Amino acid sequence: MDSRARQRVEGRVRTSTTDFSVEEDLEGKTDKSFSQGQLVRRRFFRHKAAMVSMTILVLVVLLAATSIGWGPIPGWWKWGVEIPAPVQNGGRPTLSLWPFAIGDHPFGQETIGKDYFALTMRGTQISLQIAFMVGLLATAIGTLIGAVAGYKRGMMEALLMRITDLFIIIPGLVLAAVLGQIAGGGVVPLSIMLGVISWTGLARLVRGEVLSLREREFVMAARAIGTPTSRIIFRHILPNALGTIIVNATLLISAAILTESGLSFLGFGVQPPDTSLGVLISTYQQAFTTRPWLFWWPGLMILTIALCVNFIGDGLRDAFDPRQQLD
Repeated sequence: MDSRARQRVEGRVRTSTTDFSVEEDLEGKTDKSFSQGQLVRRRFFRHKAAMVSMTILVLVVLLAATSIGWGPIPGWWKWGVEIPAPVQNGGRPTLSLWPFAIGDHPFGQETIGKDYFALTMRGTQISLQIAFMVGLLATAIGTLIGAVAGYKRGMMEALLMRITDLFIIIPGLVLAAVLGQIAGGGVVPLSIMLGVISWTGLARLVRGEVLSLREREFVMAARAIGTPTSRIIFRHILPNALGTIIVNATLLISAAILTESGLSFLGFGVQPPDTSLGVLISTYQQAFTTRPWLFWWPGLMILTIALCVNFIGDGLRDAFDPRQQLD
């Protein structure tokens, strides 16, 4: 056997011995050497739109949290939410892109001189707080109901799915408006009310996932050895449905901020003296033709947050898709 043939044979043997050699020979271009968690992270970090959106969303959250402060923590912005100042230049924004300048009131001032940047940041804080609370609560409710309905079957499934259908046929915005009025416009009660009506879609998706997973061999083996139902659901089934749950949780957050903005715009959401992005748009909707910046800035923040969350959800969906391959 000549030297070249010997090298080819040795190379094939060396490649087939360990996963490390496979990864080394193929320069990291195979999925076989990675765990499921590593594959998901790699796919997500290589999704450019998701990475850009996550960066923008983190910057928005940091700007809203640090500029005017959060709770007892003071912020670095010199104007407060409730402190009016003399109106400068008709309340127009002092922000300039070329030459770049921020000025005293980059987002302008509202009617009595309050700094609109501070108001917008406060509205962003409240809207984000509601969106994430609704997303977490709706995800918890939808996952629990869908998992129990899919695993238990029979009367339990029929009862839970009929309750889900009842929530689906009631117009969501109308129900949210009624519950929002009952809640009194507070941030936490409003978040709970919105979370209570936002779980139906996720419950159906989780039920479908559980129906397919409950017949797998590992679930049947767990039942055979007497594993409790709760342990089977939370330790064996739901971890395998995690991709569906996480992706739809991001969509719930995006939908929540739009729903809250719509309710506040109609006067059924957050109530004064507190504010949100929807409240700001509703309060200054009459000034759209004369002072459009009072409408632009909160609308731009709503659009930015919703788009970022949706793109992150797209990245997570692709990351959890087993058909996706590493580049």
